[in-house]
Amino acid sequence: MSDRDGGTVPLLLGVRHHGPGSARAVRAALEAAGPRTVLIEGPPEADALIALAADEDMRPPVALLAHVVDEPGRSAFWPLAEFSPEWVAIRWALEHGVPARFIDLPATHTLAWGREETEDKESKGNEGDKEASGEGASEKRERAGEGEPGGLPSEPAEAVRIDPLAVLAETAGYADAERWWEDVIEHRGVSDGDAFAPFEVLGEAMGALREAYGTGGHERDLVREAYMRLQVRAAQREFGDDVAVVCGAWHVPALRQRTTVAADRALLKGLPKAKADMTWVPWTHRRLSRMSGYGAGIDSPGWYGHLFGAADRPIERWMTKVARLLRDEDRPVSSAHVIEAVRLADTLAAMRGRPLPGLTETTDAVRAVMCEGSDVPLALVHDRLVVGDVLGEVPAAAPAVPLQRDLDRLQRRLRLKPEAQERELELDLRKENDAGRSRLLHRLRLLAIEWGEPTASRGSTGTFRETWRLRWEPELAVRVAEAGVWGTTVLAAATAKAEADAVGARSLADVTGLAERCLLAELPDALPVVMRILADRAALDADVGHLAQALPALVRSLRYGDVRGTDTEALAEVAAGLAERVFVGLPPACAALDADAAEEMRGHVDAVHGAVGLLGEGEGEGQGEDSASRGGIRGRWHGVLRTLSGRDTVPGVVRGRAVRLLLDDGALGQEEAARLMGLVLSPGTEPADAAAWIEGFVGGGSGGGMLLVHDERLLGLVDAWLTGVPGDAFTDVLPLLRRTFSAYEPGVRRTLGELVRRGPGTRGSATATASGIPGFAPDLDAARADAVLPVLRLLLGPDETEDVDGPGDSSTNGSSINVAGTNDNGADDNDLVGMGR
Repeated sequence: MSDRDGGTVPLLLGVRHHGPGSARAVRAALEAAGPRTVLIEGPPEADALIALAADEDMRPPVALLAHVVDEPGRSAFWPLAEFSPEWVAIRWALEHGVPARFIDLPATHTLAWGREETEDKESKGNEGDKEASGEGASEKRERAGEGEPGGLPSEPAEAVRIDPLAVLAETAGYADAERWWEDVIEHRGVSDGDAFAPFEVLGEAMGALREAYGTGGHERDLVREAYMRLQVRAAQREFGDDVAVVCGAWHVPALRQRTTVAADRALLKGLPKAKADMTWVPWTHRRLSRMSGYGAGIDSPGWYGHLFGAADRPIERWMTKVARLLRDEDRPVSSAHVIEAVRLADTLAAMRGRPLPGLTETTDAVRAVMCEGSDVPLALVHDRLVVGDVLGEVPAAAPAVPLQRDLDRLQRRLRLKPEAQERELELDLRKENDAGRSRLLHRLRLLAIEWGEPTASRGSTGTFRETWRLRWEPELAVRVAEAGVWGTTVLAAATAKAEADAVGARSLADVTGLAERCLLAELPDALPVVMRILADRAALDADVGHLAQALPALVRSLRYGDVRGTDTEALAEVAAGLAERVFVGLPPACAALDADAAEEMRGHVDAVHGAVGLLGEGEGEGQGEDSASRGGIRGRWHGVLRTLSGRDTVPGVVRGRAVRLLLDDGALGQEEAARLMGLVLSPGTEPADAAAWIEGFVGGGSGGGMLLVHDERLLGLVDAWLTGVPGDAFTDVLPLLRRTFSAYEPGVRRTLGELVRRGPGTRGSATATASGIPGFAPDLDAARADAVLPVLRLLLGPDETEDVDGPGDSSTNGSSINVAGTNDNGADDNDLVGMGR
């Protein structure tokens, strides 16, 4: 678009941001014009960073990040992909030794605008408006090429905006603006001698739109355009008329406009300011595809990147990429499929009157030919290719906060490279490098840098193993900048943040959870502060529910501390004191509860029981009736459970759970459990209370179904009670019972149904019946026990002292199995102990 009337108007190249057709046209126009300087829409604070675009370690997509120095969370991005016209202009200028400058309104003003709008909306009770806070401007304007590359706010959110591309597409008879843009720009080649034609036509179209719609709801663009005109004038004074301007097409008519310097400066007077820093950060194709937040709203960045990079035969090359991807996923795709898909795409384009097949035609062809009409593999193609997982790279020379540099150093040392694609990471904490990775990820989580998310391991459940789901998102660069206020290194920042969180914690459970996280992150300097606050909170909190919530996290902290070799003596003392207070306060707290409170209290009882099991592991192996006499923590807990199981004022669901926990620990015999169940299920007990007792005893996903399968006497008691419930009460207890038994596995439910149909006591063998307890023999069947040993040897690994010649002997000579330490296969101590039990 070479309009040089009187030599006062530079070469204006109006573009659509992130458009490969615009990018190719910009490169051709710059080659044809050969300007002495290139002016680009973007924040002027980034001028010093332009030279880094030539660094061999700089790989798009990348973004310019601007953030307020004293408020890093207030930030904005200007993303650039390899197919962005701005990036092409920067690279052309660097390759030809031509100065390149950014000419948009400085970030110091745009970030301050966002802060003012946020404060104004909060004062009106309208919090959380992302557009006003600088986190998501008009996506449609961005896609149309007239907004800022990063989608910064340029007018109040209430303004009614137009989408220039949608208007032009509708005028041309297109229902889809994307399809219109592809047909007139993306699929149009740049012929020799006609490099400026696309810009001339697009500039005229935008001029007509601005005449018809005025600013189109983009009021703040007047201020931005005034600043741009001032910058263009300054460049013309320095370089003459050989100036090229690359900007959104919407701004072209405004830059052509004849205005005075005084009028433009008047528009800029009194703008708010905020001190801002700027740097390059990596970006991703997936983030470019998002319509909100910091996304650019590009539906198909992978497709656009392909169109820009494919020098010839783009459809054939695209179909080849799709075929390669599907073959990697074990789908039968041959070269014949590729040929047929290309032919079908060309045919569809011809039938639809398009100059070349677009993404719609290629997608339809891939679905029909390569995916056999299924959208399942097509979704994979869209995710991996149409969008893509490309993650850009930024050179080490780019400015960064000290915390970011320390993080980069740790990532290199631990060989933990950020990746855009989600992946799982298995860690063995006995290995030094894996332990370092675990520390880093836990410290980052303390700093709200959610690079990794802990997930359940599909293999071992031992405490020596961790599984993480990793995915690096560009916004994490902002989180790192925010966390920089806590320290210059990851360790120092995590320590300071943990101490501050402990002081500001609202509940005792929050403090105990923080103590656990400090141990996982290995923050020895923060732990004493957290422990002091924890002890103070525990001493003042009289709510048994709060204490019961806090104890499990505290005990887990002890366990993880032991795994990592951390001194947890102070933590153990607090945990023991907390447990004692729970033991004393739990029975009175369980009296006179309604149904919801009783269910919540049952969860507290389960949590405390699990915590006591871990806390009392060092007391010895005995778990029987003499445990209370020993005075150990487990014995005292069993005493609390006995108290709960025998009090009529305690809700049935809690009493039933107490009996079940005692039975599982061996602190209550089968006969006594059956007697207690018989008392509860007697006619004198209200059906609703009896049903609640049953839910506490066999419900909650605690293996109660298998208990009934193997102890037919208990099943008979439940069956007899259920058949005797009066009809008027049965309707009331049915939902509770249904909830209890529906939690069982399908196989368990089926077995229970078969047993009830046969009738209790009919399944056992002669030996089992002779014992007096259906399903149990009076003595151990040694032959059946010996049959298990070969399988155990395969699972646990042979002991060095084991006699491998004879697997059938159950004596210590031939069946010594290591369950105390690490076996030959490297399994965890905890895994083996669990198997041995």
